[in-house]
Amino acid sequence: MKFSVCTDALFGGMNTADAIQKCAALGFEAIEFWVWSSKDMKAVKEAADAAQIKIAGFCTKNMVLTDPSERNAYLEGLSESIEVAKAAGAGILISQVGPDTGLPRQEQYESIIEGLWAAAPLLKGTGITLAIEPLNLLYDHAGYFLSSSSEGFKIIKEVGCANIKILFDIYHQQITEGNIINNIRDNMEYIAHFHAAGHPGRHELTESELDYRYIFNEIDKLNFNGYTGLEYFPLQKPEIGLETLKRTV
Repeated sequence: MKFSVCTDALFGGMNTADAIQKCAALGFEAIEFWVWSSKDMKAVKEAADAAQIKIAGFCTKNMVLTDPSERNAYLEGLSESIEVAKAAGAGILISQVGPDTGLPRQEQYESIIEGLWAAAPLLKGTGITLAIEPLNLLYDHAGYFLSSSSEGFKIIKEVGCANIKILFDIYHQQITEGNIINNIRDNMEYIAHFHAAGHPGRHELTESELDYRYIFNEIDKLNFNGYTGLEYFPLQKPEIGLETLKRTV
């Protein structure tokens, strides 16, 4: 299992370059974060290179696909994000699909499909994968459109682009639908990236109803070569939780 530490979640408020140094000192090989546009990406890349840490990925600039009137802004933001990802050496761009606009659900679904079809040529030949993320509605993202991985996989299959896949967030899917292992096994070819956090609370993985040792072992058996992003809000010093995780999973 290859881990990527989400610095914005675990080291919120800390300069990303400083968080990179902490992750390197703990022996992690990759980091990720949320918003790139608020960061000095040149400094982030220099810090990652100096620490010999990979920047696994980050979020796209705009993330609304449910509303056709936002499509041009989405695609412009994606184009810009692709260039930033190339310079950073990142292989994953994370995207949400946007809020439920209140229009008929099928219309919003079709808008997502059409937006991703338009995104596909931008990604071709870049070596970068756009990872669409379903999120839970119960605790963290009320009003979001896409919650279940099953609907997410349906979208990916319909889009039919090798560079557009799912970000499977184990925490969000435990809340939304459970059946974690079988959903992963049945759809591994459509998953580009994982996220993990403990539930309840979205805290340390070792304090959770989820058996992450078992889950990660099962993912390893499927020969997944991507990263699993550690995206949680620590209750203790981040270094303590990360060290505990390395010893126990």
